[in-house]
Amino acid sequence: MNKLVSTIILRHRKENLKKCSLRGLESRTDCLFLTYPVDPIPDLSSFIILTLDAPLLSADDRDYGLFLVDATWRYAAQMCENLPQGQRRSLPRLKTAYPRYQTGCSDPDSGLASIEALYAAYLLTGRDPAGLLDRYHWREAFLKNNEKFFGEITKLLF
Repeated sequence: MNKLVSTIILRHRKENLKKCSLRGLESRTDCLFLTYPVDPIPDLSSFIILTLDAPLLSADDRDYGLFLVDATWRYAAQMCENLPQGQRRSLPRLKTAYPRYQTGCSDPDSGLASIEALYAAYLLTGRDPAGLLDRYHWREAFLKNNEKFFGEITKLLF
């Protein structure tokens, strides 16, 4: 595994790339995109798996890489069942700006778009999030929805 890769994104093969919030990050050298179920999942012992219902991600996790599942709710649940054991963390409850019209989640307002989750995870672990939201259509709304949280985190870490 490339030591420069700090983020692995496992994207479902049926993910609609026209609607994918992570489009444009594929060329980043710090991110590795894998396709589920085609690509093998590498050793995740030095990565934090971002998921729901786990202890909160914090600055204490800064020495680990981040592993993110990118899919619709229905596919994400299936993908997470097939992940190897590893350290799992969740994000604090933030308000998404991504419009949701899908079923399969008991509380769609509790979830974030993949790019929103990645941005929050970068901030919480002290990583520089520069450029992550550059192509995200709902960037301003997401930042405004969560400005108090992001302001507090930025003051603490930077």
